[in-house]
Amino acid sequence: MRSQRPGSHLNYESYTVALICPLEVDLTAARCMLDEEHGRVPGNNIDPNSYLLGTLSGHNVVLTSLLEGSQGPNAAALVAAHLLRTFTAVELRLLVGCAGGVPSRNTDIRLGDVVVSTPTETSGGVVQYDMVRETVAGSQRKGLICPPPAPWRSIITKMKSDHRLRANRIDEFTSRMMHKHPELKAYWRPPPERDVLFAADYNHTVAEAPCTHCDSNKYVARVRRTQPMKSEIFYGLIASGNRVIKNGLKRDILAQEAGGAICFDMEAAGLMNDFQCVVVRGIANYCDSHKNDEWNGYAAAAAAAVAKEMLTYILPVEPVMRMDTLRLRDRRLGFSGELRTYN
Repeated sequence: MRSQRPGSHLNYESYTVALICPLEVDLTAARCMLDEEHGRVPGNNIDPNSYLLGTLSGHNVVLTSLLEGSQGPNAAALVAAHLLRTFTAVELRLLVGCAGGVPSRNTDIRLGDVVVSTPTETSGGVVQYDMVRETVAGSQRKGLICPPPAPWRSIITKMKSDHRLRANRIDEFTSRMMHKHPELKAYWRPPPERDVLFAADYNHTVAEAPCTHCDSNKYVARVRRTQPMKSEIFYGLIASGNRVIKNGLKRDILAQEAGGAICFDMEAAGLMNDFQCVVVRGIANYCDSHKNDEWNGYAAAAAAAVAKEMLTYILPVEPVMRMDTLRLRDRRLGFSGELRTYN
């Protein structure tokens, strides 16, 4: 399918891919990653979401974010519900933005890397860590969160294999983005020296002050990467809940209780069962007291770049006009009755 130009007459059923970007910094990164931005589609006064439309890797995509000041699984679920009612042809769905990473001996995750939610033997790829039942035997997690749909799981397997043989495309896509939008200085990648990991039990010393005031003897020694300006992609478990984690010790405990999570976010748990997406998160902090916003822009751009690369694995196709879409369209046009056949 050829991408339709911004002046073409597109409608809600023209868009088959959706990206929910929780924060404005995430939305701007995804918007600037678009190959082409489309104009608005008029005619819906009952959906409170605000949308951006365009093409990404040949797909017609819709972008939206959470309402300013809203966070958490419930807020994300509400945005997703409105989106699916409005854009009825959407089949491929992603949650894309920055989040916190969980570095460990087994996972040498760094700021600017990207985590993709991936099912394990016991989890669908996302765990709601704060939905627990307290019993005399201890805490037990409640609820079942679905894995990403089969097409995404197939893509993840292919991407993992490809990246063993060649580099991912994060640097390529973020470089294009910055060349196209040089004014986005907040999205430039900070130098490797700005990526410092402190011991989990060492807290930030002076509130609202940079970590230059913190004790450098509390740095965690890590092997310098061969290509320190290149981001890596990690596939694993994402812990999701209503709390902002800014405590290194608590981070490690919760990650272990969640089954070995390598990332924390606040939205994924509200989407996986009904929105059925894959979660792509750029690592902007280490979920400890040293957390700040310095890496947010680049982490959001890196996540958007991975989403763009994932979409290159799927050929764009004409949206399928499903029966429920036809019924909705006919109600809008004032028709009555039920269609029995369609092409």
